[in-house]
Amino acid sequence: MDERLLKPYNSGETEEKIYKLWEESGFFNPDICIKKGVTKADAEPFSMVLPPPNVTGVLHLGHTLEHSLQDAIVRYQRMRGKKTLWVPGTDHAAISTQARFEKDFQKETGKSRHDFSRKEFFNMVNEFGLKNQAGMQKQMRLLGSSMDFSREAFTLDEKRSLSVRTAFKSMYDEGLIYRGYKVVNWDPKGQTTISDDEIVYEERDTKLYTFKYSKDFPISISTTRPETKLGDTAVAVHPDDPRYKEFVGKTYEIKDFCGVPLSIKIIADESVEKDFGTGALGVTPAHSQIDAEIAERHKLPMIQVINEYAKMTVGDERTMGKKTTEAREAIVSWLRESGLLEKEEAAKQNVSTAERTGGIVEPLPKLQWFVNVNKPIPSHNGKTLKELMHNPVTAGEIKIMPERYEKIYFNWINNLRDWCISRQIIYGHQIPIWYKGEEIYCGIEAPEGEGWTQDPDTLDTWFSSGLWTFSTLGWPEKTIDLETYHPTTFMNPGYEILFFWVARMVMMSEYHLRTIPFKTVYLHGIVRDNKGQKFSKSARNGIAPEEVIQQFGTDALRMSMIVGIGPGNDLNFDIQKVKAYSKFANKMWNATRFVLENIQGLDITGTPEFDEEDLASHKELEALMQEVTLEMEEYKLYIVSEKLYHYFWHTFADIIIERSKKKILEGKNSLSAQWIIYSQLEILIRALHPFMPFITEELWHMIPKKKEGMLLVEAWPVMK
Repeated sequence: MDERLLKPYNSGETEEKIYKLWEESGFFNPDICIKKGVTKADAEPFSMVLPPPNVTGVLHLGHTLEHSLQDAIVRYQRMRGKKTLWVPGTDHAAISTQARFEKDFQKETGKSRHDFSRKEFFNMVNEFGLKNQAGMQKQMRLLGSSMDFSREAFTLDEKRSLSVRTAFKSMYDEGLIYRGYKVVNWDPKGQTTISDDEIVYEERDTKLYTFKYSKDFPISISTTRPETKLGDTAVAVHPDDPRYKEFVGKTYEIKDFCGVPLSIKIIADESVEKDFGTGALGVTPAHSQIDAEIAERHKLPMIQVINEYAKMTVGDERTMGKKTTEAREAIVSWLRESGLLEKEEAAKQNVSTAERTGGIVEPLPKLQWFVNVNKPIPSHNGKTLKELMHNPVTAGEIKIMPERYEKIYFNWINNLRDWCISRQIIYGHQIPIWYKGEEIYCGIEAPEGEGWTQDPDTLDTWFSSGLWTFSTLGWPEKTIDLETYHPTTFMNPGYEILFFWVARMVMMSEYHLRTIPFKTVYLHGIVRDNKGQKFSKSARNGIAPEEVIQQFGTDALRMSMIVGIGPGNDLNFDIQKVKAYSKFANKMWNATRFVLENIQGLDITGTPEFDEEDLASHKELEALMQEVTLEMEEYKLYIVSEKLYHYFWHTFADIIIERSKKKILEGKNSLSAQWIIYSQLEILIRALHPFMPFITEELWHMIPKKKEGMLLVEAWPVMK
């Protein structure tokens, strides 16, 4: 018997050693598995790409959940004999990485991006990101992730850069990417545009003001932002509202609205809710996407009154150059003094904030680059990008788990506006458009000749990560990896990026490859603290995975993340649950010691001999393995892990081992007792490997086996 079993299990001594053994074997790479004969060359492929973590910082408990689930699935599929590929990678996360670096750098040095050339600043941010990436790679190994690091990708590396430029040019050439002057979400703090999906709505207390533009204006309107009214060009009412029918079509000239002249046209538009508020809407085309759409329908002028720094650009000393909040107070005072303010009441408002910087978002008209999601695509028989996203899920080619998220997915697509893909930052993929006078050139490489200037904007990060399933496999080249492993089999992101990323991967894969990016999307929940709150710096409730691992081991942490937590469900992290599974690891260790002490002399190459009682136990485990194998195929890891845990502890350890002790002690049916404890231990170690890989691999090398080899590539125990 191995002398290590004479001491209590020490995860710290085991895990680093075991991971090194795995990496040196090369078996994370399916090519090596085939070369060394542990996987058949014609085996069915199973592939998955890691949702790339942002290189902004370090991996947290949410990433631990993701890695625990994905690694369990990958290890299971590898044990099933498939050509199993798990591609690792990281995301440059342009806005958040640049914001984090610039904030820290400015605090330390007093300098900003404006003190450096574009290239200098880009390289500084990139160095910061790559340093974080190196730390993440260590964390991934610490978590036991059996991914093929020889294929590791970064959304900003040279190969991914080529794929981004290729995708952009293809979509530009077909008219799907265009430049237009439209109202976008502007982050004054980050000084860049952001997409609708990057907005976080915060409920805040505010005031709702009801007023008239002048004493002779016939309609009252309500707003929480009086400062934007300096840019109003119309008042919209519902066509069927009898209160305002006589005014529709008339234009009123307001000579002085807090120092600004206004020309207000009364229009009828069905988007107006006649039973909400006064039933009239002040239309500010330059500072509301909804109002901009109304203005487009009615050919209204667009007047910008707020700039990129959230300051007023019109009026007199009361408003000009003032912050929007200051201007609001000045305008309300003027309305009150002029006898135009009819009502002032407390209200709640969902304030739009930028997810990455926390800045309050200002809708502003800007000349930006967009992806047209409603344009019929000639190369796709007139289908739109919306249809390309919608159809494969409707047809069942892509399965979303849990199913309830399909409705949410479709609702997002149906309400999708054109996607603004340009960002006013330095870090990221610079847009592959060049200008020379009136000439515009789009290319994979820069144009030849002098006088060309590249567009200074960078692409939205989700553009590059939308290509992730196939750019990681070599596209735009026609590689063997792309042919073998795409569409990928499985995708396991958090439900909060269903729109950011999942939908865009479907869009990009369907457009560029005419195929789905993956077959199954398993959406996991958010890891929260034990009170159900999100982990955050402000709440000071963060827990580093390394601290938990150091105390209880990776296997225990992984089990606590998987057992009982179904797809789409949030997890309240409980350190006591981790502690319980560390005790389970000790139980496995002690059970193995007992078995090895009591099977000396057993010829495991022979045929098992069970008495009636042990045969029943053998059949019980056989039935369980058939059951959990089906559940593993359905990705029900939360059920399988719990069943195996309970069987090992409460049936194998508490009943079968205890019964065997008595038989061996009394010398009655001791051969059957030896066979049942050996066979069950061997099967359970294999079955638990996807969930607790370190201790099972360690124990595998201690127990007698019919053939030598690593548990990592041992066959899954399908019993017949």
